[in-house]
Amino acid sequence: MDDMNETPLFARSNINLASAKLRARATAKSNDFFAPMARMLQDSEPVFIPGKYDDHGKWMDGWESRRRRDDGHDWVIVALAARGVIHGFDIDTRFFTGNFPPFASIEGCDEINGPEDSTKWREIVPRMELDGDSHHYVEVTPGDPVTHLRLNIFPDGGVARFRAYGRAVPSRVEGELDLASALSGARCIAWSDSHFGDPQCLLYPGRGEDMGDGWETRRRRGPGNDWMILALGMTGEIDRVIVDTAHFKGNYPDRCSLEAVMMDDPEAGPGAFEAVEWMPVTDQVKLEMDHIHEFTGDQIHRVGKVSHVRFNIFPDGGVSRLRVFGRAAG
Repeated sequence: MDDMNETPLFARSNINLASAKLRARATAKSNDFFAPMARMLQDSEPVFIPGKYDDHGKWMDGWESRRRRDDGHDWVIVALAARGVIHGFDIDTRFFTGNFPPFASIEGCDEINGPEDSTKWREIVPRMELDGDSHHYVEVTPGDPVTHLRLNIFPDGGVARFRAYGRAVPSRVEGELDLASALSGARCIAWSDSHFGDPQCLLYPGRGEDMGDGWETRRRRGPGNDWMILALGMTGEIDRVIVDTAHFKGNYPDRCSLEAVMMDDPEAGPGAFEAVEWMPVTDQVKLEMDHIHEFTGDQIHRVGKVSHVRFNIFPDGGVSRLRVFGRAAG
């Protein structure tokens, strides 16, 4: 699998719950004089534009506070896209060189209606040293769910991107659910290729904004087909499937199929699927460009309770969203 070793496993196999695309929000800050706090949650990679200035000084792609002249420190509170369990972080200081914070720490709280003055914050990452122009991946032991995070920087400075990798804890488990939604706790854990697009985009709410908001593989020049393995947000029985090729026109897959399996180990890693017997949920079906395809009724093979699905595209191409609707089972 190409591009599977660029980031740590916890970041590849979990969802960024601090994603602006998932509707995470920066809700409070001590200061963001030079660059607004919301910019730190963007899903795009940070950029540096030489010679670009605004009314406050050099334009920077991230959050940046003014220089402190007291003994305090700066902070930002982030409302996560969903209540979830955190597995790790990335504090990204790319392009911040003479203005990065030398230290940072992270705290969390579980407050559905938002933190108050009386809220007790739990330390998740103790004070750690930072470098300029660098990723800082920090894996943590999963603990109690949190709704909000507080990123503290000491004493001041700039952070390009802040990402919190984890799994959503669904608030509803009755009736029909999208078992493949990132907000239900689903996540992509393995894929054949992701040269042009992030596989996790398939799990995001809404339709894709453009062709970059989806999973797209390179042009396959040999035999075989592309695929991804998805851990459902909860074990369930599949009733219908939606495959959305929004914005993919000259590069959508010719065909697709969905398979499923029930794994006893909910934390099974990519290697655990090399010898499993996948059960067909749909047959191999033709796709259309820029189109919502719904498969239901007799088009769905009833395979019982499943925990993971494998989405196959033939031979390659791009898909915007995948929905796997069903009922939670246990």
